[in-house]
Amino acid sequence: MTKNLICTPENPDGVLVDMTAEEISFAETSFQQGEDEKTQKANEEQAQADLKASAKAKLIAGEALTEDEANTIVL
Repeated sequence: MTKNLICTPENPDGVLVDMTAEEISFAETSFQQGEDEKTQKANEEQAQADLKASAKAKLIAGEALTEDEANTIVL
């Protein structure tokens, strides 16, 4: 079972106690939310980089830009 280290002024070195099912569930949910947020941020950064690359390629080729592509250039 998963343990928690609880430190108090009476026990500065801490005491190991078992986590409840609710605490384990909360920890797992929090971890998954963090992973989902990291994945979402990475996807957004990749989409922005792809949009910039597309805008640059179209500028070089003399093609018309979409509004989103133009917005990446005009900061």
